[in-house]
Amino acid sequence: MQTAKNLGEYRSELREALSDDFLRKAMDNFAVAYRVSREKAFAGMDIEAVVQAIATAKDNAVARMDELYAEFKQKAEAAGATVHLAKTAGEANELVASIARKAGVKRVLKSKSMTAEETHLNHHLEAAGLEVTETDLGEFIIQLRGEGPTHMVMPAIHLSRYEVADLFADVTKKKQDSEIEKLVKVARRELRAKFNQAEMGVSGANFAISETGTLAVLTNEGNARLTATLPRVHVFMVGLDKLTPTVEDALTAIRGLPRNATGQAITSYVSWITGPAQCAAAPGGKKELHIILLDNGRSAIAKDPLFAQALRCVRCGACANVCPVYRMVGGHKYGHVYIGAIGLILTYFYHGRDKAKNLVQNCINCGACKAVCIAGIDLPRLIKEVYARIQDEEGHSLPNAMLGRVLQNRSLFHGLLRAAKLVQRPVTGGTPYLRHLPQFFARDHGFRALPAIAEKPFRDMWPALKPRVDAPKASVALFAGCVQDFVYPEQAVAMVKVLAAGGAAVEFPMGQSCCGLPVEMMGEKKAARDVAVQNIKALDPAVFDYIVCGCASCASHLKKAYPRLLADDPGLALTAQRFADKVIDFSSFVRDVLGMDAESFKNDAVQTAYHSPCHLCRGLGVTKPPRELIAMAGQYAPAAEEDVCCGFGGTYSSKFPEVSAEILAKKLSHVEAAGAARLVTDCPGCVMQLRGGMEKRGAGTVVRHIAEVLAENLKG
Repeated sequence: MQTAKNLGEYRSELREALSDDFLRKAMDNFAVAYRVSREKAFAGMDIEAVVQAIATAKDNAVARMDELYAEFKQKAEAAGATVHLAKTAGEANELVASIARKAGVKRVLKSKSMTAEETHLNHHLEAAGLEVTETDLGEFIIQLRGEGPTHMVMPAIHLSRYEVADLFADVTKKKQDSEIEKLVKVARRELRAKFNQAEMGVSGANFAISETGTLAVLTNEGNARLTATLPRVHVFMVGLDKLTPTVEDALTAIRGLPRNATGQAITSYVSWITGPAQCAAAPGGKKELHIILLDNGRSAIAKDPLFAQALRCVRCGACANVCPVYRMVGGHKYGHVYIGAIGLILTYFYHGRDKAKNLVQNCINCGACKAVCIAGIDLPRLIKEVYARIQDEEGHSLPNAMLGRVLQNRSLFHGLLRAAKLVQRPVTGGTPYLRHLPQFFARDHGFRALPAIAEKPFRDMWPALKPRVDAPKASVALFAGCVQDFVYPEQAVAMVKVLAAGGAAVEFPMGQSCCGLPVEMMGEKKAARDVAVQNIKALDPAVFDYIVCGCASCASHLKKAYPRLLADDPGLALTAQRFADKVIDFSSFVRDVLGMDAESFKNDAVQTAYHSPCHLCRGLGVTKPPRELIAMAGQYAPAAEEDVCCGFGGTYSSKFPEVSAEILAKKLSHVEAAGAARLVTDCPGCVMQLRGGMEKRGAGTVVRHIAEVLAENLKG
C-alpha cells in the first residue's frame, strides 16, 4: 500500500477522495443509518455497564497475555491442533507458507481476517506460487480490484453495485446485471468452485479461549464455516490480543460487539472450533489444524501503561462509523490497514511511524470515537500521544515548536495578539472579518470568512465592566480563553451580564491565558503542561467556588486534561484536581447552579437551531442545559445531527481545510433545513466556523454564542 511522503501529498489524496461523489453519498447514508440501528440494538440495555464489563475482561486478559498463551497452547494441542507463536508479521506469513509447502497445498481459501491483512499474507503466499482466494463477499470484490479494505467490517462499502457489476463482467467475460441479488449469485458461483478445489483454509478469529483451546468466529456469511470445514488443512491466524480466559469473557464481548458494529443483536454465524474436525480427504481422517498466534508488537503494547488499553479493541469498526473525517474520505485515506481512530494508533505500532505520521494528524478531536467505543478506549488521547511520540522521534516541526514557545510565555502571546490587531487593519475592509487573505492562505480557506482580532480585548474592558453583586450565591472565576478574550470579547461581556443577573460574584484573573489544548493537539506536551500550570496559578481553586468557562473545548480540557498533565507532579497534582473539580461550563452553571429559568428571560420567539459542541456533549456529557436555555429565550428548532462536529477542531481546520469545509457544509445545510433564523452554540471556536461559513454562503441565519442570546433577553 502506497503511503504519502508528506502532509502535502496526503492532502492531495484527501482531495481526490472528497471528489468521489458516490463515496460521499455511501458514507453519508451509512453514517445516518448506523446511528439509528445502533440505538435500536442497545435499546433497554445499560451500555455503560456493557462497556465496563468488556473493558475489565480485556484488561485482565492483556495483563495475563503470557499466561493465557501458555494455557491456550496446552489445551489446543491436547485437542489435536498445532500452536505456533509468531514474533513478527514476516514470521507469521512464512509459517503459513511452510505449512502449505509441507502439505502439498497449491490453492488457499481465506475468510476475512484483519490480522492477515496486517501481515499482508496474500502477497506473501502469492509470491510463493500459491493461488489465494478471499471468500468474504466484500474481500472477494476488493481482492479482484487489487485494493485493501476500506472498513474492518464492510470492506467494500466504498463501491457501487454498478462498479461491482463491471468488475464481475471483466472476471467472467460476460455482461452482468447490476441488481445486487444477481451479483451475489455471480460471486457464489465463482467461489463455489474455489471451495471445492482448495486444499487449505486460512481464517482469523474473534476470540481464542485459553481454558478450552477454543477459537470463536463471528460472521454474517457462511464463508468462514466453509473455509474452516472443506479444505484438509486449516490455519488460524490470530493476534495475541484475542486471547480470552473463559467462554464467559467471550460472551461478555459478544453482547456488545455485533450491536456496536452493525446494529445487530448477534451475527448470523457464531462458530466455536476446538481441535481438528473429521476430514475423509486428510491423512488419518482428520483435518490438519494449525493456530498461529501473532505478536507483532502486541506484547510490548501490553506492557505500556497508557497504550495497553488499545488491545481492548474488538474490531467492531464503530470508531470509523461515527468519525466525521472517515465519513468524508473513507478508509483508504483514513487508515493504512486498520482504519478509523484505532487504525491511527495501531498503524504506528504495527507498521511504523512512516505509515502513521500523516494519518495521525488527521484527527479532529471530536471525541465521537471514544463515546462509541464498546471497549472504553480513550482513542483521542492515544492519538494525541502517538503524534507526540512521532514528534519526539523525528523532531518537532517549526510551527508546532514556535506555537509551544509562544503559549508558554503569556506576555509574548498576548503581545502578538495585540500586534495582530494593528497589522490586520488593511485587510478587514472595516468589517469584523479578514476580507483579503494572503494568496497562499486564501485558496484553501475560502470556505469561511475568518474573524478579525477585536479592537479591544475583554481583559481591557474588565475594570469598567466588573459588576457588583450583593449577597452573591457563588464566587466565580471567569475563564475566557484566548478567543473570547481577543476575538469575541462580546461573548465574555454577555456571560458576565448573565452571571451577575443570576447572583454570581464574578472575577476575571488577569494571569490566565490560552487553555493549552492547541499545543497538546500539536504534540507539544511540555508546552501544554506549562500552560496548565500558568492557569492553575492564575485561577486559584482555593479562592473561587467555581471556574466558569464559555468555551466547551477549554472547559473540557481544563477539567479532563489538567489533572492528567500534572499527575506526576506531587506539588501540583492535588491542586490540579481541585481546579478541575471547580470547572463548569456556562450553560450548566446558569441552569443548575444559579437556577435561572423561564422567569429570568424574555422569549423573543426567534426560531433557533442549536449546534452541540463536541467537547460539551461528549467531553463533558452536557446535553440538556443549553437546549433548555434556548427554549427559555427563543423557539428551539431541532436540526439533524446537532451533535456531529462542525469541522473546526481548532488547528485542524487550518491543517486540513478541505475536509473541514465539507464537514461544515453539511452542518450548515442541516441548520438551513430546520428553517432557523438563528443558530446558537456554546463554543467560540464553533461560532468562528459556523458564522464564517454562513457569511460566505450569504445566508441570513445569525450565529450567536448562547450567552449573547440570554443576555439580550434578560428580564429587568
